[in-house]
Amino acid sequence: MSRRYDSRTTIFSPEGRLYQVEYAMEAIGHAGICLGILANDGVVLACERRNTNKLLDEVFMSDKIYKLNDDMACCVAGITSDANVLTNELRLIAQRHILLYQEPMACEQLVSSLCDIKQAYTQFGGKRPFGVSILYMGWDKHYGFQLYQSDPSGNYGGWKATCIGNNHAAAVSMLKQDYNEDGMDLKETLEMAVKVLSKTLDVTKLTPDKVEIATLTRDEGKTKIRVLSSKEVDVYIEKFNTKEAAEKKEKEKAEKSK
Repeated sequence: MSRRYDSRTTIFSPEGRLYQVEYAMEAIGHAGICLGILANDGVVLACERRNTNKLLDEVFMSDKIYKLNDDMACCVAGITSDANVLTNELRLIAQRHILLYQEPMACEQLVSSLCDIKQAYTQFGGKRPFGVSILYMGWDKHYGFQLYQSDPSGNYGGWKATCIGNNHAAAVSMLKQDYNEDGMDLKETLEMAVKVLSKTLDVTKLTPDKVEIATLTRDEGKTKIRVLSSKEVDVYIEKFNTKEAAEKKEKEKAEKSK
């Protein structure tokens, strides 16, 4: 049935669906996992790094995390070439706003501006939707620390914790269980991010070269965006592994005592 209605992005099916947009969402479902968690004193973005070839030049600091302006960064899941176009557009929008109004752009305003462009690609003929979902972390004077997610359809929303990419459903259910509604500090969110990645990635053992973690914090009235080094990530991974081993031993003891 879908074959008659998926040739163009502008054609609705009789059920009221836009198949090309759904196919774009499907492409994101096969991409490397990205998750974001909001803390009281910052925001954490953690991603799966799939291209870990030793021959790659490491001049580029980051594979999936992009700095947009002084107060915002994002991570992407989907087609990287599409992501490059959209992140460049985000940077341009942010800089134009600073040039025009002499103040940084509000986080939601920047996300909304890009989503307007994304939506246009689902409405006009001769174009295809961008096959990429984006998680944004930012800070502004209006609402403090913020976390947003946007889809190829042009939809966006604010989140306390969310996930996109492969195995995102399992990761979201874990975040629902472990996220503390009363608030968490940055260290706790980093530990949670490592735990979720280790449980949802299709690897036997989590290593620092397979993940990429960035934090956004405030220090002395300035926003600091930092990608964690492999050594720092390894510390959190080791901490998680020792905790897991201790819990496993306790379970075995409890079963034996029965």
